[in-house]
Amino acid sequence: MAAKTNSDDTDSQFYLTADTFFPRHANTGLTFDDVTLATQFSQILPRDTVLDTRLAENLELHLPIISADMDTVTEHAMAIAMALKGGLGLIHYNMTEKQQLKEVSRVKNHVHGLIQEPITVTADLSVSNVLELIEEQRYTFSTFPVVDEAGNLTGLLSGSVVKPRYADRRVGDAAIPRASVHAVTEKELEPDPIRVADQFFTDHPGINKLLVVDDADHLKGLFTLSDVERIALEKSAQFKPARDGEFRLLCGAAVSASRTQSGELARERITAHVGTLLERGVDAVAVSTAHGHTQGVGDTVKLIRDAFPALPIIAGNVTSAVGVEYLADCGANSIKVGQGPGSICTTRIVAGVGIPQLTALYVAAKGASAKGVTIIADGGVTKSGDIVKALTLSNAVICGGLLAGCQESPGDIVEISGKRYKQYRGMGSLAAMKAGSAARYGHSAKDATRKIAAEGVEALKEVSGSVDSVLTQLTGGIQSGLGYLGAANLAELHDKARYLRISAASQHESKPHNVIEVKAGN
Repeated sequence: MAAKTNSDDTDSQFYLTADTFFPRHANTGLTFDDVTLATQFSQILPRDTVLDTRLAENLELHLPIISADMDTVTEHAMAIAMALKGGLGLIHYNMTEKQQLKEVSRVKNHVHGLIQEPITVTADLSVSNVLELIEEQRYTFSTFPVVDEAGNLTGLLSGSVVKPRYADRRVGDAAIPRASVHAVTEKELEPDPIRVADQFFTDHPGINKLLVVDDADHLKGLFTLSDVERIALEKSAQFKPARDGEFRLLCGAAVSASRTQSGELARERITAHVGTLLERGVDAVAVSTAHGHTQGVGDTVKLIRDAFPALPIIAGNVTSAVGVEYLADCGANSIKVGQGPGSICTTRIVAGVGIPQLTALYVAAKGASAKGVTIIADGGVTKSGDIVKALTLSNAVICGGLLAGCQESPGDIVEISGKRYKQYRGMGSLAAMKAGSAARYGHSAKDATRKIAAEGVEALKEVSGSVDSVLTQLTGGIQSGLGYLGAANLAELHDKARYLRISAASQHESKPHNVIEVKAGN
């Protein structure tokens, strides 16, 4: 090992470890844009970095990103997309318990590569009707299963006849009849659906779709050749889907510290719901409130821990070491950190509380280290560089706004001046609290219909494409950050991070400046 040089001393004076940097700025709350990370000697290429993270003994992700338990961010489609990229989706609780169970089931029953609700047509339509449907919905495919009113498979409309020259033909006359359509039953797919589908396409060259039916010939889904070929490469992929021991996609669900009409913790209701979630295969529950360092949250975590000793529990939100320690003592495995940093959160303005996120993460990390639990940075992330900074102190990040514009989010789409947006709202907004999230902010359902102070806003996010494309961009940025610091994984990132506080002018310098930015293709 080389001797320490004067240059090393110079660097160590300016670029500080977390335990030196943050205490030196103990009287100043710092967030992501207030700080930059110093590069280190590196032998690590970004593509070789590993982003695996373990949040609990039974909860390991291949990508340290979790979609927020918000009603305009995470339902089954988002949770599926997150797990397929190696992350985790937290199904929100702004719905009935029955609905939440259904959402979890749809994730856990998802067969990778099987399109479970394919777009279908009926025999009475014309090819002209189908062409109009493709144009209206902007479909990128033109082959459709044909079903009757009962959902029975009656044929397959090939893309080869979905052309203007055949516009006047009935779908029933133009489609391949059922007797000539290749299909397999759900039972025939067991125990490895992808292997079965892959072998089918090998045995039937020229066929690009495999339909799946039940014993009564009801259409249950379809495989495409392109999807199966892509999935077959999964074993060699760097980022694998997040799966449980039974090869099902991981899924989390948020639960409320709900109370009875008398104000007591609704113990039986909570334990019954969590028990049913476990029966459906849920991999983690999150006791999610704006203020996690409270008796109600602590009692809820204790209740769940006592009833389900092995269940990974995420709890929050807190911004203090003692808050982390409290929830850890109650039985939480991973603690959410963040109060007020979200783009649609107004807690700091309305209530006058909250800690800038990077300072909060450092303080919380000290508490987590003492208790042997993990922490999750929740809020304030607007770009991949923020995620890198957050991961120097935490084990994962929760994203809301970054994912709210994706096609997999449940928000409604609106069009304004030719641009398409998705509705995005804070769970502390009046609309969200009236829909069911009032308990998150310490109000009862009765309070939600009265005059209460909202701690979030309703907003719009420009439609941003698929979760896959967004996460690909974020992942690339995270890997670049690790490469600059010479960190092969997140543990090394924690060790090698060196911090420097920057000025407003430095913040300006960090972004594109003194240029007119254009988009490729314009």
